[in-house]
Amino acid sequence: MDKLTLFGLVVGLTGIVTGQILEGGSISILFQGAAFLIVFGGTLGAVMVQSPIKVFVTAARMGSWAFITPKSNRSRLIRQLIDWSTLARKEGILALESRASTITDPFLKKGLQLLVDGNDAGKIREVMDVDIHSWEQLHWQSARVWEAAAGYSPTIGIIGAVLGLMHVMQNLAEPGKLGAGIAVAFVATIYGVAFANLLFLPIANKLKSILMQQMDVYEMIVDGLSGIANGDNPRLLELKLQGYLA
Repeated sequence: MDKLTLFGLVVGLTGIVTGQILEGGSISILFQGAAFLIVFGGTLGAVMVQSPIKVFVTAARMGSWAFITPKSNRSRLIRQLIDWSTLARKEGILALESRASTITDPFLKKGLQLLVDGNDAGKIREVMDVDIHSWEQLHWQSARVWEAAAGYSPTIGIIGAVLGLMHVMQNLAEPGKLGAGIAVAFVATIYGVAFANLLFLPIANKLKSILMQQMDVYEMIVDGLSGIANGDNPRLLELKLQGYLA
């Protein structure tokens, strides 16, 4: 669980609510079901229109990464690559074939299979780079779906405010209700701006950061497998891969 994400949301919401109280406003006015439905539903519809279905579904799944970040133990992965390097140096590349059945990560397993099949470092990198590029493109576009939601949300909030004002204008015969009605109408604008700046945009940026970290892991794997294919000294390979721990 990413505690910083949860803490940040709590701090942001607490600041807004506390400011409302200090200004003498009512908290209850901030909770408007119709405004929430307009902003959230409108924003969701906009990003669905914009995105291919595969990108949209991936973006929805990636949203949880901001709260539960995928873990990749780089130190353990380096030790595994060095063990393979040592075994290959002593007994030959084919000795690694028995290790493939124990690997669950598809990317790592594919790389090891290419290595066992006798491909040189250049071929391994060429094939794996295609997988990295495809993975990067899909997930980067998916992260930008959240970024797009941050762009649509404030505008949808304005639409909600205008709809609320239209409703107020229909009740001009009751002047006593105009003030409260106008206040409620502008809650949609608050929702739109708050969703964009407290949720959608921060999540988009955090997802991009996570993607960059995962790209480093993939590059580390390719470098490790290429070093094994080249017959690099395990100690030298370990020193090289440890650079990724920074």
